[in-house]
Amino acid sequence: MAGELKRVCGLISGGKDSNYAFYMALREGYHPACILSVRPGRSDSWMFHVPYTSLTRYQAEAMGLMQVYYEYGVSGVKEREVEELAKILAKLKERVGFEALTVGALASRYQYERIAWIADRLGVEVYAPLWGRDPVEYMRRLVREGFTFIITRIAVYGLPSRLLGKPIGREEVEEIIMLSEKHGFHPAFEGGEAETLVVDAPHFHRKLHVEGEPVKKGPYEWELRIRRVVLVEKSRV
Repeated sequence: MAGELKRVCGLISGGKDSNYAFYMALREGYHPACILSVRPGRSDSWMFHVPYTSLTRYQAEAMGLMQVYYEYGVSGVKEREVEELAKILAKLKERVGFEALTVGALASRYQYERIAWIADRLGVEVYAPLWGRDPVEYMRRLVREGFTFIITRIAVYGLPSRLLGKPIGREEVEEIIMLSEKHGFHPAFEGGEAETLVVDAPHFHRKLHVEGEPVKKGPYEWELRIRRVVLVEKSRV
């Protein structure tokens, strides 16, 4: 395998894309050196997923990788946060050693190019299995391979608030694809139309149980106000 024996640092935001990229790296034979979750100090960060990044610790625990989980804050200021991430990763590389970084970007050239710049500076490779992939096929493959996620924020016309907090499976994915074709938003939410949280995946030993309620923030904007998260055992049926 191309990634055999290589140690990887997973950049995990809590959402579907970063989690899927890390899952793919593990499946390809990379070894988990660390999981890094970054908390931006501003809601308008260009680089980082904002809602509920603190919940990545539950995902790390669900994977059985809490011992290599790291969480850092950055300013959230455009470009400055990239330099801050580079310094964080340099310290992590010195501490745990890794040879690759995962990134979940599908089409965001801004994010991909800056991670590539950091990787080049550190002398490591970028592992970006979603880059350039067809978003419709990706959404279908995501649920087909055993990922379950919930939508934690909606910020676009055409996505109904009833999808907020609901586990997204094959039926919901087909509805999202249909609505994206009708209303013109990105089917995988690459333009920030929605934010997601992975609650179950093939590499999770346990799954997240999330409780909360929808809150309307604007004409087309809704957020899931999360009250409680617990890890539960998976059924072995």
